[in-house]
Amino acid sequence: MSRYRTVGLALAVIGLMGATASVIGNFVAGSGIDVDNTYQETLAWTFGLSIFSFGLVKIGIALVLMGIIVVRLWFRVDAIKTSLVSLHGHGGAPGVARGDLKTAWGKATVTDMPPRLLPIHRLARFMWRPMLAMGAMALSTGLVASWVWADKTPGTESFRQAAAFTQGVEFLGETLLLSGIAFLSGTILAGLREGGGEVQSSLGLPVTTLKMPATAKAFVALMMMGMMAGIVQFVLYLGQLTNADDPASFASWANWLGPLRELALGLILAGIALALVTIGNVLAFQFDRVKSLIRTGA
Repeated sequence: MSRYRTVGLALAVIGLMGATASVIGNFVAGSGIDVDNTYQETLAWTFGLSIFSFGLVKIGIALVLMGIIVVRLWFRVDAIKTSLVSLHGHGGAPGVARGDLKTAWGKATVTDMPPRLLPIHRLARFMWRPMLAMGAMALSTGLVASWVWADKTPGTESFRQAAAFTQGVEFLGETLLLSGIAFLSGTILAGLREGGGEVQSSLGLPVTTLKMPATAKAFVALMMMGMMAGIVQFVLYLGQLTNADDPASFASWANWLGPLRELALGLILAGIALALVTIGNVLAFQFDRVKSLIRTGA
């Protein structure tokens, strides 16, 4: 088992344990809701713990994806290259037309050399590490802020300020972590594009590569919109600090800031779903391409 997967699964379990603890805390707070105001203090730290635990699970997912990229994907490329070379000789394929063509999995292009990575692929490879790191830092800050929030007197201005900062920074962290996972998905697509071209080129054959499908374009658009919405909600939560002295205005902001932060996460998750669809299509296309190489040698 890859060490990435081992650590990823361990973090996911720890995250689940933290989320369970926060649920128990909420049950305890709910049982005393008619007794005194201390339930609000409990809900403050359980909020921070639950969102932090949710983030740990995301980091676990990211580590498992790293294992796929770093270990499994290139094992697959090397194994296919070695196997195809040993089957039978390959040479140039002058009868194969260069240019665009249609496949069962979408439009593709045939070139003499492996295609370069697209700008989004290079961006994904550069951005996934800082996104995950910043997300982890934001979540840790939010967890500490939730303890400060729980230490404030319910109903006071400082209590509301701590609430606004905690919620804003926690969901900024969630946005950054999901964006890191989205960029990791883009990195997997980059590896598939690069590896597929490398396999075909090593055999002296023209390189057939899928063009960027509509699902991939929609993935990029949804991810970017989600990132922007996540940053905007954080900025607006900071703006909410200035009207914490007015409970009515503070509550009005909270009514629509909550859905905005959830929308941000939903957009990125929808983008990740489309990225997974794209990865599935690329794998299916490459499987068909390998079968063709085995059957015809071209």
